[in-house]
Amino acid sequence: MALLAFFIDDYIVAGLLPEVSAGLGVGEAAAGQLVTVFSLTMAVATPVAAVVFARTPRRRLLPAALGAFIAANAAMTLVDHYAAAMLLRVASAAAAAAAVPAIFAAVADLSPEERRGRNLAVLSTAATVSIAVGVPCGTWLAARGGWHAAFAAMAALGAVALVVLALTLPAPPTPPATPLREQLAVLAGRRISLALLGAAVAVAGALTLVTYIAPYLEQTLGRADLRPALFAVFGICATAGTLLGGAVSDRIGPDRTIVTGLGAYVLVLLGFAAAWWARPVGLPAFIPLVLAWGVFTHWSAPAIQVRLHQLAGPLATQALALNSSLGAVGVAAGAALGGLLLTIGPVGVLPVAGAVLAGIGLALLRAAFRGAPEPAPAGPAGGG
Repeated sequence: MALLAFFIDDYIVAGLLPEVSAGLGVGEAAAGQLVTVFSLTMAVATPVAAVVFARTPRRRLLPAALGAFIAANAAMTLVDHYAAAMLLRVASAAAAAAAVPAIFAAVADLSPEERRGRNLAVLSTAATVSIAVGVPCGTWLAARGGWHAAFAAMAALGAVALVVLALTLPAPPTPPATPLREQLAVLAGRRISLALLGAAVAVAGALTLVTYIAPYLEQTLGRADLRPALFAVFGICATAGTLLGGAVSDRIGPDRTIVTGLGAYVLVLLGFAAAWWARPVGLPAFIPLVLAWGVFTHWSAPAIQVRLHQLAGPLATQALALNSSLGAVGVAAGAALGGLLLTIGPVGVLPVAGAVLAGIGLALLRAAFRGAPEPAPAGPAGGG
């Protein structure tokens, strides 16, 4: 629940871009940088928090982080200045960054050894569920109560997560502090560093378009009223695609799953570029593209996490936390690149740029995993 709240808060501005832009009196490219600053703060603060709070009991750390998260989002309901909104996005992201490594560590510690990798991979569905549920709901709330109402809902969701956490989180022994040099050692290895970089570049490719999907949809379809419904369809398909990608990874191996998923995603983004050039496009032709976009956006995420878990060995928790951190870098870079491209060219160039980045990410991941033995495929019953 807490991880879901953090991911929704990261993506929510993408669904509110026109409303936030008008409310703060800035252009859509500037409003999109609220996504960038949140993700960049997450990227910088997450590995630092993993070290600073290594010995802080989770039953103290996580409620405190959620409390700060709730306060920051509640304060967003009162602002109408761009600078203040930026500062509050930084505060909200910093709170999330303090909690994310602890959440990953808790899942790793509480999972049976034979299911640890898959359980960690399931966390990636929080991102897709956040798009399926949070972004359309935020758009709906903004249409009826103004964009501030969406951030009020975020504060409420954080409060619900805090209650659930207080009722369900066990109190494991405080883990020993992890020396910084050991966390850096995870990045020092060629395979791990290439895999982390490749995953971040692929994420950047996705966010180049996702952050500015509102103006793309309006221009491509010639209408603005379908944005909430298409976000919902995309998010539902993305959640299904993530779970299906995890199952396929267990069946045919993570490497083939990654090639299939990212290869298909490159083709989907090129399809979006073609649709923009052929605008306006009718819904019967566009819906299949949205379905494929959803399915393949996060298809490869579980396979990448399984590979990182396997290659990092005893440092798997740190590798997965760093993957989350560099994923946030990818989100920030993709949103920043999309904003830059939007100021100098048409929105139709965004899916092309995303396809190029996704292809580069795939090449880096293949280089990282080539020659490294894959985990044994699961048996008919799911491998334990």
